[in-house]
Amino acid sequence: QVQLVESGGGLVHAGGSLRLSCAVSERTFSRDAMGWFRQTPGKEREFVAAVSWSGGTTYYADSVKGRFTISRDNAKNTVYLQMNSLRPEDTAVYYCTAAPVRSGSLYYIRDDDYSYWGQGTQVTVSS
Repeated sequence: QVQLVESGGGLVHAGGSLRLSCAVSERTFSRDAMGWFRQTPGKEREFVAAVSWSGGTTYYADSVKGRFTISRDNAKNTVYLQMNSLRPEDTAVYYCTAAPVRSGSLYYIRDDDYSYWGQGTQVTVSS
């Protein structure tokens, strides 16, 4: 059973920063593409960022590009999401997700490409 545990969420003022962490129990973490999604009540889950198994390739939603940074430490089985210049519209539950990489793919941006999900961590940005 693969477990993903997010941490680092909380309440922050607009313009502030937070760093989310996601610890993964899977032994093959270093071969997984990792991603972060977010969701607000009444809305569909939204892609935020993805990183390839090596950490060498990243991809961001336009709404967070230039403000958020995804990274990973394969020695610690952990993926991070550094969030800077936070805005009230970034308020959401943030989910970490993992996918065994399939041939020809470096990362994924669709939620149905991912196999494992964390329980989520709340991020609230006040104006």
